[in-house]
Formats: sequence, C-alpha cells, structure tokens
Amino acid sequence: MAPDLAALAGLTVRHRLRVGRWLAVAVAALLLAQLVVSASTNPRYDWPTFAAYIVSPTILEALWLTIELTVIGAVAGFVLGIGLAAARLSGNRVLAAFSFGFTWVFRSVPLIVQILFWGYLGALYPVIGIGIPFGPTFGSSATKDLLSPFAAAVVGIVLHQAAYGSEIVRAGILGVDPGQHEAARALGIPRWRHFYRITAPQALRIITPAAVNEVIGLLKGTSAVFILALPDLFYRVQVIYGRNGRIIPLLLVAVAWYAALTTLLSIVQHLVEQRLSRGSRDTAVRSAAAVRTEVVA
Repeated sequence: MAPDLAALAGLTVRHRLRVGRWLAVAVAALLLAQLVVSASTNPRYDWPTFAAYIVSPTILEALWLTIELTVIGAVAGFVLGIGLAAARLSGNRVLAAFSFGFTWVFRSVPLIVQILFWGYLGALYPVIGIGIPFGPTFGSSATKDLLSPFAAAVVGIVLHQAAYGSEIVRAGILGVDPGQHEAARALGIPRWRHFYRITAPQALRIITPAAVNEVIGLLKGTSAVFILALPDLFYRVQVIYGRNGRIIPLLLVAVAWYAALTTLLSIVQHLVEQRLSRGSRDTAVRSAAAVRTEVVA
C-alpha cells in the first residue's frame, strides 16, 4: 500500500536537542581556547627560537633523512610483506611455517632493539662470507664495512615493517567474501585474473586504512635510529638543544614536522579511500534510488 503523500506533506519534522553533543562541543572549544591562550602567553614556549629553527638547513636535512627512511621502510617492507602473506596463505606448510615464524620474531622484538642489533652485528659476526655451508668460502668482508649505520637502520626498519605489513595484507585478502572466489572458480576465471580484477580491488579497501596507519607509525618510529647516532629529525633536535639548552622550542620543531607529515599522509589516505570506494558508493546510491522509486510508486 502506497503511503498518503498529502498526509506526509503536512507533518512537521522536529529535531531533538542533543544536549550531550553540545556539551562535548563546549568542553572541546574551552580546552582548545585554553591551549591557544597558554601557548601564546607562556614565554617558556620560546616561539622566536622555534621560528629560527623550523626551516633551518640543519633541520631540513635531518627531515629529509627521516622521510627517506620512512619511504624505504614502507615500500620495501610492504613488498616483502606481500610475499610473506602469500607464503602464509599458500598450501605449502613449510612456506606457511616460515612466514609465521618470521612474523612472530620481528613483531616480538621492539624496533629500537632490532636497529641496535643490526648496528652491532659485527660484535657477533666480525666477518661475513659467501660460500657453501660447511664448505669453501668464495669471499668475505668485515661486517662493519658491509653494514654501515644507515644500512643497519634500513635493515631493521624493513624487517620490522615486513612483519606488520604481511599481517595487514593477509587480513585484507581474508576479508574478501569467500563467495567471490567460488563464483570466479565456477565461471572458470583464471587465478591471476581473479586475483587482479576481483580479490585485489576489494582487499585494497580493507588494507588501505591499516597500511597508512602503519606508515604513520613508521614515520614516528624512525626516531629510534638515534641509537646509532644517525642524524634524523629527532637526533638532530636532541643535538641542538643539548648545545643551547632550548629544549621546549626544539621539541616543538620536531612535533610540528611530524604533525605536518602525518597530516599529509592522512590526506593521501582519504583520497585513496575515496578512489577505492567509488564502486561501492555508486552501488549504494543506485540501491537507495531504487528504494525511493518503489516507495513513491
């Protein structure tokens, strides 16, 4: 039975007053105003020193190293993580066990400990050689010559990121409706095309938020390389305030740059999610339009 449109047109819609929501808004605005007033009136923030260092060549050089470590760690880590996820999901028990063991080890050890371990690998293995196990060695070199502090930091970051990236990728693939796989097999679609055209686009919607969140965590986690005296953003800030004693404004410099990069990554995440969700959003709009048409009819 169709609804009486004339009767519905005479109804007045009243919005319920949401007291809790407006109270939360008032509290948030009050806290924000208090923070702004405190930051602008407290001389200990030392904004002139902040302005002097925020875009100084020393800080920008350190910032570039932080970005470089983040990009290398994210790209190489997720590439390795995709391989580990594929091994974990494969029917081969040896590969699945290896992937599980790798993930367990490198998720269990803190990043700073991994970086420190690779940085001091020479204390455990002074010489690294290439050859046949229990047989002749074809070539060798001192570990300290092969593994510089930068290389040690990259190895630690990549392996750490691969462990987390593999679980993110695996969760995304497992999140695809099993009915999709059954339908593809029933239609005789080849495995590679099934993965590329059906599984991957749907898995990306699940993977993207967690992956970007992990990259944001990696951006801040690169500060652990200070343990090897690598001049990243956090280490350089420490060196500067260790000389001039301006701890608060120099820490604010690091906070400002980390916040700026995190905001940029969040914007990229939003754009990618909008791009990936176009198909599902269009389907929802068409379904809602069909429902409205049916109700009016």
